[in-house]
Amino acid sequence: MLLVGLAACLPQTAEAPSEVRVGSKKFTESVILGELVARLARTTGTRAVHRRELGGTAVLWEALRRGELDIYPEYTGTLRQELLSGRNLKDDAALRAALAAEGLGMSAPLGFNNTYALGVKEAEAERLGLRRISDLRAHPELRLGFSNEFMDRADGWPALRDKYQLPQREVSGLDHDLAYRGLESGAIQVTDLYSTDAEIAAYGLRVLEDDLKHFPAYDAVLLYRQDWAARNASALEAILQLEGHISEREMVTLNARARLERVSESQVASEFLARVLGLESQVREETLAARVWRRTREHLFLVLVSLLGAVAVAVPLGVLAAKWARVGRGVLGLAGIIQTVPSLALLVVMIPLLGIGSRPAIVALFLYGLLPIVRNTAAGLSGIPEDLRESAEALGLPPLARLWRIELPLASPSILAGIQTAAVINVGTATLGALIGAGGYGQPILTGIRLDDTGLILEGAVPAALLALGVSALFEGLERLVVPRGLRVSQRG
Repeated sequence: MLLVGLAACLPQTAEAPSEVRVGSKKFTESVILGELVARLARTTGTRAVHRRELGGTAVLWEALRRGELDIYPEYTGTLRQELLSGRNLKDDAALRAALAAEGLGMSAPLGFNNTYALGVKEAEAERLGLRRISDLRAHPELRLGFSNEFMDRADGWPALRDKYQLPQREVSGLDHDLAYRGLESGAIQVTDLYSTDAEIAAYGLRVLEDDLKHFPAYDAVLLYRQDWAARNASALEAILQLEGHISEREMVTLNARARLERVSESQVASEFLARVLGLESQVREETLAARVWRRTREHLFLVLVSLLGAVAVAVPLGVLAAKWARVGRGVLGLAGIIQTVPSLALLVVMIPLLGIGSRPAIVALFLYGLLPIVRNTAAGLSGIPEDLRESAEALGLPPLARLWRIELPLASPSILAGIQTAAVINVGTATLGALIGAGGYGQPILTGIRLDDTGLILEGAVPAALLALGVSALFEGLERLVVPRGLRVSQRG
């Protein structure tokens, strides 16, 4: 109830007939396709919002089903093997029928098949005689590194290993974009590829033949909500101009423009539409200062709302923990358990309840902020000397007055220290909110990792570090205003 109540206080996404909310996954091809969709929709006067670089497949799928997104690019192999697995959907007609039961529609293929493949550096493949995936059986010593999603997919590593009877046990999960650097450095020797990756040629990789035909076709398509399509027929018609117009070679070229030549996805999409469909669209690039200021506002919103909520809940819980030992152990134990849940897992768990965007990020940050504030509040109150408690009772003050006028001021240094710790934690953890569309400093960090662009990574990391330092300095100043001088002196010896 607490989480639902907190979420209800936050702004809801407005539903408007003339709006389309486009999603894309956190790899370059998906972002380019998302940009193409958004730009085509705008040609009809529709307001298009592109939620770029969201987390894994499950995040976008759940957001689409919930109505948080209206359309996003997907692949038929992913639909059959991952999202609708176990239904034996043999052809596109069966796939469309299954999607229709979910209230979703699917475009015709866009024109290219971006299947999975395994790749090895050309020199390494030549030295070991690797041409087919079956050849890996003779080299159990090879170090394999696969994208995190591939490690758990129904058609990913476990199924591939079983079908080919591969003996490798040194297998690690990592970000797809980092895998190429791992191959280059020699940290890994084999990784999964998308067949339209521009890096295959750039890094000199050999694509191993899938001789047992394990990987299905991954035809690129667009998934959309049927209720949105019914209200926005002209926008959908404009978007579906992409059907059959993007060949595999064309997609490799588009990926190379963004990944290797560092051209923005917006510009890449605009050039394609002008060249192939004859549609001119204007590209407006933000200045560095404008981007940093926008991300700062987003980040501060996440941190401030979650921190205020945590303070409002955690301080009373800390008082309860200090007054009643048995209750205190339970409260601190529960807050400690929440603190151990991986932040990315907690964000993903929130999506079915709260959707994507700032709401689940704020609730997750709120939960992470509870433990340090509860613990420090309880410790500060429990650490008040007994003679001071007896003196307060001798004054004849009722319990609430003693708490408000004497005990909380005495415990204020410890309480403020807990709030400061929670604030600094939230500043760092809020960067992960970009994975579910919450924005903030995490967005340029994610994009920088994807594009191997140190400048973009620093564009998010440096302001985040400066904000954390600023928060620490702010609380030191706040302590001088709130904590009585005598307590500050005694605390610091």
